[in-house]
Amino acid sequence: MMKTSAIIVAAGSGSRLGRGEPKAFVPLAGKALLSYSLATIAHISAVNEVVIAVPAGMEAAARREASNLAVPVKITAGGAERQDSVRMALAITSALSEMVVVHDAARPLATLELFEACLAAAERAGGAIAATPVADTLKRVGDDRAIVATVPRAGLWQAQTPQAFLRTLLLAAHDRAQREGIRATDDADLVERAGGKVEVVECATPNFKITTASDLALAEALLFGTSAARR
Repeated sequence: MMKTSAIIVAAGSGSRLGRGEPKAFVPLAGKALLSYSLATIAHISAVNEVVIAVPAGMEAAARREASNLAVPVKITAGGAERQDSVRMALAITSALSEMVVVHDAARPLATLELFEACLAAAERAGGAIAATPVADTLKRVGDDRAIVATVPRAGLWQAQTPQAFLRTLLLAAHDRAQREGIRATDDADLVERAGGKVEVVECATPNFKITTASDLALAEALLFGTSAARR
């Protein structure tokens, strides 16, 4: 595999969790959310550095969480929005890296196999993201909550992370977005707009984003269930 910089986006406030600390530092089964992504990335042989974007003031806490990693770790304060945080982290990645994988700390259940599949697909296509096909019927709803249209779900996928790209491709996409004022909720959108090809890698295991207290409880149940099954 190509030399890879791993960016972990951990700058979210987590206000909907109703906790005092930023989301990435909220405990899940006794460990910070951030620690799960770090532990998985530590086993990816292609990763030659880790860059973590955190809320201002949380740099020391992030470095403590990453203290056991065998590769260099860079910490940066995040931006106002996710796109800004990724751009700031990307700017300090090593020029020796040919690939970048971006992952949200709020997705602690992403597996090593999923990371490696995304990296392999990105080496082939230029970009790849974890995703799941849409299973439910989709409705477009107006401001009054009345249904205005039913959206065919054929060919629709829910984008997740990790998302992997050739470093030059992701840099160019973010540079273009910065120049032209383009805003997007994930990096794949920026790469697509810049003309890059992005493949989807189907995620076969739970990889949901921790947003609410119920998400946190479900993740803990899954972690304990997995641990029990292995004993």
